[in-house]
Parts: sequence; structure tokens; C-alpha cells
Amino acid sequence: MQGGFKQIFSHGSILKSAVLRHVRLVSPVSRPFMFVRQETTSAARIEEHGFESTKISDILKGKGKGADGSWLWCTTDDSVYDAVKSMTQHNVGALVVVKPGENKSIAGIITERDYLRKIIVQGRSSKSTKVGDIMTEENKLITVTPETKVLKAMQLMTDNRIRHIPVIDQTGMIGMVSIGDVVRAVLSEHREELNRLNAFIQGGY
Repeated sequence: MQGGFKQIFSHGSILKSAVLRHVRLVSPVSRPFMFVRQETTSAARIEEHGFESTKISDILKGKGKGADGSWLWCTTDDSVYDAVKSMTQHNVGALVVVKPGENKSIAGIITERDYLRKIIVQGRSSKSTKVGDIMTEENKLITVTPETKVLKAMQLMTDNRIRHIPVIDQTGMIGMVSIGDVVRAVLSEHREELNRLNAFIQGGY
């Protein structure tokens, strides 16, 4: 998967560089002032759009409030069985974990991977094991903010081999994004960028 991402980024960057280089090949001295200004403005518009502009906040807006399952939670005292049952019922791969009686205080996160690695593989009972015993604790969580660039989030997720990442602002947790959300956002951004470059080549700018 990572190899595929690198190819997408590489091809997009090469195309963008080629277009911008084409725009600037002609010496400003040999062209009328108004034409030079038009070239500069067009190139600036492409650079302003640029790759890697999508933020995590864009993903959250696109998904809609509550669509990511971030409103779902369990407590550290809940059984792993109940947590996994909730994930299955709501078709999500992770749950926020809070301390009993402190719904706004994040204690950690529990994922499908935690269940497989720490319950199934180790032969433990999901009904007798508490979520707090197998969750990823808050001080070990990898998080992002609404202003984090999508590609940065993707790098964090791939480097740390995680599939879900909480979104935190000054008020606390405001959402959750998955690797699927990030991949779709990156592909959409590159598709839009290539369309803009194509429009520029054909005189759409």
C-alpha cells in the first residue's frame, strides 16, 4: 500500500513540476508586460492550490457529525465483550475509552486489533477481561488536530501501524478518522489537482 502512495505522490509532483516549468521557460524580458503578468498569476494559482492542502478538519466535515463513531464510547470497567459487541453493532473499528463517571476525559482507545492480539491470540476471556486491561492508554495515544494535514496523518498512521487516530482540539476529542478516510481524502485531492493542471494546460486558467 505504501508503495502505491509513493507512486501517486511522485507522479503528481512530476506533472506539477513539469507544468510550472513550462510556464516559466520563457524569459520575462522577451514577452509583453501583460503576458508576463498573466503567466506569473497562473503559476501562482496552481502553487496556491498545491498538493497536500487537505486537512483533517476537511475529512470530519465531509463525514458529518457522528458518522465516524467518535460519539461511541465505553469505560475502562466495561468488559471487552461488551466493547466489541458495540463496535460490531455500529460497524466501527475502534471505541474511545473513558473513566467511569468522566465521559469527557479520555482514558484511551480500544480497537479490533487489541481484541485480536490481547484476547483471541492469548486465549483470554472477553467477558471477564476489562477494557482498561487491554486498551491503548491515553499517554500512549497518537493523535492529530483539525489543522493537521492529511498526508501528515497518513504518515503517523503508517509509521505507527495504526488504523484509527483520534482528533483532539483545545476542548477535547472532536472526532476519529480511519486509514480508509485518509486514503480517500488523499486520492480525491490528487484527482482534483490533476484536473486543475489539465485545465491549465488546456487554457482553463
